[in-house]
Amino acid sequence: MADSTTPEIYSHWTALNKFNYGVYIVSSVAGGRINGQLANTVFQVTAEPIRIAISINKSNLTHQYIMESGLFSISVVAESATMIFIGLFGFRSGRDIDKFANAAYKKSPHGCPIVTEHVVSAVAARVVEKVDIGTHTLFIGEIIHSEILSEERPMSYAYYQEHLRGKTPKASPTFQPPVENK
Repeated sequence: MADSTTPEIYSHWTALNKFNYGVYIVSSVAGGRINGQLANTVFQVTAEPIRIAISINKSNLTHQYIMESGLFSISVVAESATMIFIGLFGFRSGRDIDKFANAAYKKSPHGCPIVTEHVVSAVAARVVEKVDIGTHTLFIGEIIHSEILSEERPMSYAYYQEHLRGKTPKASPTFQPPVENK
């Protein structure tokens, strides 16, 4: 089996870097508490019923809340978002800070927080299936609420990396360890 430093794995990462991702804030609620995090692995999986999937690291507080409540929301980040705004939901754990203390948001009819600034659209979903994929869980949800919040352009992950110089955290499904020179 190839390890993370082999040319074969490096080739796979190079190809995967050509995939197109977005920048999202995935949030949930449990026991009256709310939390959210940045995510880039969000995608629609069916048209009828409309279902979406998210990949969330098992060590994240948002994962715990989704497991407890069976609910999550996704706020699609706009290109107008700054690194200061993105930093509210990335780079630190909700166990240490209240990520919504300095962010404008409202709650969906089902109680999930929806960020309302620097966001293009939002959906809330009820989990209908969970798939254990090792370090992450793939949550598949049926959309129970949606709304358009602005007509701005959604931020792509490429924009985040190229224009904002954003980094990929180790807990991300798209993290790539540095390649060692041999």
